[in-house]
Amino acid sequence: MKSGFVSIVGRPNVGKSTLMNTLIGQKVAIVSEKPQTTRTRIQGIYTSDAGQIIFIDTPGIHKPKHLLGEYMVKVSTRSLEEVDIIYYMTDVTRPFGGGEQFILNQLKDATVPVIMLVNKIDLATKDQVEDFIEPFLSYMNFSEVISISATQGLNLDLLLETTLGYLPEGPLYYPEGDLTDQPASFIAAELIREKALILTRDEVPHSLAVEVEEFKQNDKKVYLRAVIYTERDSQKGIIIGKNGQMLKNIGEQSRKDIEYMLDAPVYLDLWVKVKKNWRDSENNLNQLGYRL
Repeated sequence: MKSGFVSIVGRPNVGKSTLMNTLIGQKVAIVSEKPQTTRTRIQGIYTSDAGQIIFIDTPGIHKPKHLLGEYMVKVSTRSLEEVDIIYYMTDVTRPFGGGEQFILNQLKDATVPVIMLVNKIDLATKDQVEDFIEPFLSYMNFSEVISISATQGLNLDLLLETTLGYLPEGPLYYPEGDLTDQPASFIAAELIREKALILTRDEVPHSLAVEVEEFKQNDKKVYLRAVIYTERDSQKGIIIGKNGQMLKNIGEQSRKDIEYMLDAPVYLDLWVKVKKNWRDSENNLNQLGYRL
């Protein structure tokens, strides 16, 4: 059978996490409209009779403004090492520019196949897609160019078939049925952060972090205590909301997703604390799991 590792790279918000979730059939990477939602390396595992593909979802490559941003870019660039294929993912609604050139310069010396994915083709005509691709082809030679829609599932069967064709013969790296290498507590923390980002919209920037302090599971239910960290008292107030309503909404929505993931009832004990300037503190980053 075929097996191997595929790194998914590209600018923020081109659909990398959505693609991986769709391909493996379950949400293991959180999604929001805000850029740089993905902060660390997350593996999603696709297994079929033909083989096993381990997808590596990475943070969007961008110009960092703090230590957390530097960590995220390092995670993305390191993911290009020791993989069998690289997906370079683009968004047909965002034309070729300096950000794309920066990423392509890092891919030019790749020793493995680089497949360009043109996402969100459901939002463009065929001619618009062809015009979009042209400047990329003049900048770099790709092993394949595949137009897809991660949300609509367009051409994803073709993508899987093409990917398996490039992968070497190998073993099952993970047991059949595994969908990610991340523990349930990590995904639970990410689901809480996702709901906080979505519900607060533009009121709270990417200064949120979530830490699961306790995770107990028995045959009947799961007890999960988690802390949402912000950088300022004003952000803490927004997360809690008037009479605690925002925190209640975040808890209710994230609990539903966690229960779906674990297939068990969950008691979610959610707290909010201030950790000033944690994104620029190496100790705080390490505590919250952002370490290379």
